[in-house]
Amino acid sequence: MTKKILMVLTSHDELGNTGQKTGFWVEEFAAPYYAFIDAGAEVTLASPQGGQAPIDPTSTLEDFQTAATERYESDIAAQANIATTVQLSSLNESEFDAVFYPGGHGPLWDLTDNTDSISLIESFLKAGKAVATVCHASAALLNVKQASGEFAIKGKAVTGFTNSEEEAVQLTEVVPFLLEDELIKRGGEYQKAEDWHAFAIQDGLIITGQNPASSALAAEKLLAQLSA
Repeated sequence: MTKKILMVLTSHDELGNTGQKTGFWVEEFAAPYYAFIDAGAEVTLASPQGGQAPIDPTSTLEDFQTAATERYESDIAAQANIATTVQLSSLNESEFDAVFYPGGHGPLWDLTDNTDSISLIESFLKAGKAVATVCHASAALLNVKQASGEFAIKGKAVTGFTNSEEEAVQLTEVVPFLLEDELIKRGGEYQKAEDWHAFAIQDGLIITGQNPASSALAAEKLLAQLSA
């Protein structure tokens, strides 16, 4: 039976008030996307606004290229899917087996408080289906709640882009909040590896990765969960 995985991308492309662009980080989409495709899964791409999901231009620079991003660069079909994402509000958890949120700075602005995204994640968890996020996309978990009204990540081992990594890219004063701090405020048992090292953790149905280097690892954990 073919597994169906939903990938939710940001629609937000403005980096605060800097005048610079942001969006999703190519590696954080490409590595999981190809891991899922190569495993035989059927992948649907969605975003809050639908249509073209914005790519963070920094993530296309030579320093950040990987085998997965190079594969994406020559994959016309994948590029067409990114240009025509489905609007998030039109989707239902029952259509999928799991959901994965790639990062980039965009999600801090449009996926933290997005009611469609929050209710979707809540319904995935309630149905016993895995939810995976990587890097800044762990922000999508911040306001997700359990039926009891408690935050879903309370008491859960989670990770996401660290304060020190944010400082290293000199965006501490630009982002709307520091993800590490907010995950801890919600009661998450925040864990991390050294800056820029691959680190992903699973606690129950929630899988989180720390940074771009962790995207493939988070995808592997999601695939393992689906085949369990």
